[in-house]
Amino acid sequence: MNDFGLILISLILCTTTISSLQCNHLPLQQRKVIENSLQLLDKMGKKFPQQCLREKMSFRFPEQVLKLGQREAVKMAIEEIFHHIFYIFSKNLTLAAWDGTALEQFQNGLYQQIEQLETCVIKKQTHYFQNKEVNRLKLKKYFQKIDCFLKDKRHNLCSWEISRAEMRRCLQLIDKVVRRLNN
Repeated sequence: MNDFGLILISLILCTTTISSLQCNHLPLQQRKVIENSLQLLDKMGKKFPQQCLREKMSFRFPEQVLKLGQREAVKMAIEEIFHHIFYIFSKNLTLAAWDGTALEQFQNGLYQQIEQLETCVIKKQTHYFQNKEVNRLKLKKYFQKIDCFLKDKRHNLCSWEISRAEMRRCLQLIDKVVRRLNN
C-alpha cells in the first residue's frame, strides 16, 4: 500500500472516531443548543405584545412523540421538530420586526443541530419506522397548524409573536426530555 492509501485510511479512521465522540456528547450539545435557542428567541423580540393576547391560540404540541420509550425514536422526533422549526422561521419574516442578528443565529444553531442529529441518529428501517411515521405525522399536523395560523393572519406581528412563544414552549419540552435522556 502506498503512502496516499495509508493517509486516506488514517483520515477515515480519524473522522469516524471524531464523529462517534461528537455523537457521544450529543445530549450535552443539544442542551446547549436549546439553551442558546431559548435565549435567542427572547433576544429576537421584545416582551410579548399585550394587543396579541386576544389572538392567542392553543396548538397542542403532541407530547407523546417525546415519551422516553426508545431513545432513537426520541432523537428522530427531536430532529424532525428542529426541521419544522427551521422551516417556519425561514420564511415570510418581514412583519416580525425581530432582531435580525438573533434570528440568523437562531436559524444557524438549528441548522447545525439538524446536521449533527442527522449524522448521529440511527436511521434504521426496522421497528422504529412505523413509530417514526406516526410521530412524523403528529408533528407535521402540529406544525401545519402553526403554519396555517401564520398564513391566515398574513404573517402579521401578533401571529409571529404567538408562534415565537409556541416555539419557546416546544424547545422547553425538548429540553426536559434531553435532560432525562442524560440520566
